[in-house]
Parts: sequence; C-alpha cells; structure tokens
Amino acid sequence: MIKVCKFGGTSMSDGINFLRVKNILGVDPARRYVVVSAPGKRFSGDSKVTDLLYETYEEVKEGGHVGKSFAKVAERFRGIVREAGVSIDIEALLFETAQAIEEDGSVDFAASRGEFLAGRIMAAFLDIPFIDARDVVKFNEGGRLDPRTYELCRERLHGMRRAVVAGFYGEDAEGHVKTFSRGGSDITGAIVARAVGADLYENWTDVSGFLACDPNIVTSPAGIPRLSYKELRELSYMGANVLHSEAIFPVREAGIPIHIKNTFRPEDEGTVILPDKNFIPLPRPVTGIAGKKNFTVLYLEKSLMNTEVGFTYRVLEVLQRHYISFEHIPSGIDTMSFVIDTDQLPDLEVVEREISEAVEPDRIGVIPGIALIAVVGHGMSRNVGISARLFTAIARTGVNVRMIDQGSSELNIIVGVENVHYERTVRAVYEEFFGEN
Repeated sequence: MIKVCKFGGTSMSDGINFLRVKNILGVDPARRYVVVSAPGKRFSGDSKVTDLLYETYEEVKEGGHVGKSFAKVAERFRGIVREAGVSIDIEALLFETAQAIEEDGSVDFAASRGEFLAGRIMAAFLDIPFIDARDVVKFNEGGRLDPRTYELCRERLHGMRRAVVAGFYGEDAEGHVKTFSRGGSDITGAIVARAVGADLYENWTDVSGFLACDPNIVTSPAGIPRLSYKELRELSYMGANVLHSEAIFPVREAGIPIHIKNTFRPEDEGTVILPDKNFIPLPRPVTGIAGKKNFTVLYLEKSLMNTEVGFTYRVLEVLQRHYISFEHIPSGIDTMSFVIDTDQLPDLEVVEREISEAVEPDRIGVIPGIALIAVVGHGMSRNVGISARLFTAIARTGVNVRMIDQGSSELNIIVGVENVHYERTVRAVYEEFFGEN
C-alpha cells in the first residue's frame, strides 16, 4: 500500500511539530511520500512564513536586498532546526536562499522559498531524498498545469521508497518558478498521489476533518465522516477551507480517496473523501452548509430576452473585456442575474454602461452586499420537502432571500441574503437540518 501525506502550515510551524510529523510517518510504513507546506502561525498574532516572504519580495523590489522580513524567516527556520535537532547546515542554506531571492527578483520565487526550505529541512530530518517541485511540476504557456507533470513526477520518484516533495510551486514554460494559489500545497499532494498511483492521499491539517458548518458561526457543529468528490467541490468552493478546491482534480480520474486528518489529534476519525462511484450517501439529506460574503448581483431585465440570439454572449463579452468572472447566472424568462465577487469589480458604472450599449436592457440594476449560502448533500434529491424546510427555516428568522440557484445535479441549493443576515441565516439552516443531532 502507498500513502502520500501532505502536511499543512500549522503542522510545520515549529520544531515540536516536525517531531509530531515524524511520529505520524513512523507508525505507518505505507506513508512513503511527504509533501510539505511552509511553516504557518505558531500562535495568534504570529506571521505565516509565506506572508513574510511576500514582504521580503517587496523589500528586494524596493532596495535590491533582503531585509527585516527575511531575517524573521531565517529565525523561524533556525528555531525549527534547533527544536527538532535536525542535522543540516541551516546558515549556508539560508545564505543561498537570500542570494537566490535577490538574483531572481520574482514574487513567485520569493513566495516559494518557504516550502523549499521546509522540504529541505524535513528531508534531512527524516534522512530521505528531497525533490524540488520545479523539477517535476510544470505549467504550460497558459499558466495551467502541464499534463507531463505526472510522468515527470512518476519517473523522478521511481525507485525511491520514500521522499519529501516541496508543495505550492512548480516551473513555468520559460523556466521560472510559478506558484499555485494560496493553499496550493494541497494540489501538489494530489499530483504526487496520482503520479505514484497511491492507494490513499492523506491531508494532515489542524482540524479533524470537515464540519457540517463553520464553527465560528455554530458552536460545535457535527463532523462529516465522509464526502463525495462532488460534495467536496461544492463545500470547498463555497468557503469550507479545509482543502483547496482544486486539489480534487489530480486524484479524481485515478479514483484515489482523500483522508483529512488532524496532526494534533491523529487518533480522530477525520473525513474520507471518496470517488462518486464508491460513495454511500450519509443517512441525513444535508451533508454540510457553507457560504461566503461580499458578492454583487448585476441584474438585467428585457422583454422577450429568450428570443434574442446572442444576448448572454454579448453580456459575457463585456465582462471578459474587464477580466470579470462570475459565480452564478440565475435567470428567468425575461431576467438574468450575474453574481460576481465584489473584489473583482472595477468601475461598475463603466460596466453597466457597456452592457446597456451591448444588449439595451429594459432595466439594469445592482444589488451589493450579498452573501451566498450553499446547502449541499447527495441525499437532497431523494428526500421530499428539503426546499420547503430550507425556506421555512429562513423565513422564521425574518430574513428576505434575494436570490435562489439550484444546480441541475440537485446536489446543492444556493440562496443569497444580505451580508448582515449571513450568520443568522446559517445558524437557522443548520438548526433545521442538524438540530436534532
């Protein structure tokens, strides 16, 4: 059996946690390949190493040399080596890294050095080979993962019984370091799992799996023992930030299960994420509830919109020109709404004017400050009255639903409410479907 283990930033935050990781790996010989993140926060108010490296990039950009921020990075890694008792020349490694950041001068290279240094130290600590991710993770000219990554990774790890791979970054088509989006070490772990044909991908973090709701909103929400790939995508995308939403893709085709585990409570059950074909739905109709705030709804109305060929295309052309992506498009016979992350919106008046010129709507409006809440579960399609229960629960709170959207798979129902009503709505929905537990 082969297991690939990815350890998140909190699991790598200090030397004591390096010892925890070593113990976790030592109890199961199937845990052969290790993917590491950069050290995260040790306590409230602490800094993540990746954030310090972004600051380091700014220092180099302004003055040409690393400064106070890299000094903090260096001290973090010295502390890890000292606390864990790792046999490595950390001063030489830090000196080389500082020089490389100054010479390269790119933000992605600077940001990637947290995983690089953590990987070098962990490999020395475990006395196993280190794999620099830029040698095996490749991006194409469009900035997307190059499929040959899997073959390169497979070839490099062939014959290695164990190895440490740096997460979060790879190399672009021009030979420069390129990072995934934040949390991208989850994706690296999934890539390695697929490349080596792993039986299981273990993702070790600081929580004991997925919860049915945000614990900052609902006290002690129920745990989710198992999820399907599709449920994972919906919950991760809508804000359940246990696992990067794109980490599913490398393992999905290979049908490799993912197991979310807690580094600080390794005895806990965690959450197993299974291929849809092997998934047995939970007895309850709703698996989980997740959401996000701060969306803007762009609302269009035009009589006989449905008969006008190319109407949606012309609106999307305007959004494309302004590099705006949308989250959802709820629509009616004469209406259409585009739900957009507010942070993406440029000058809204310009966008409205260009859409008006492109499609001449009878009415165009904007609804700011919208929160989206997704109710997710395979069991929803097999149980009568789920929608009625959902909207009755929201109505009891006195909250007005501003938007409704349901996917064709009947896996989720998404409602939009005003930002100020977000927490109250989530609590009401959770109580309706999980209150009896």
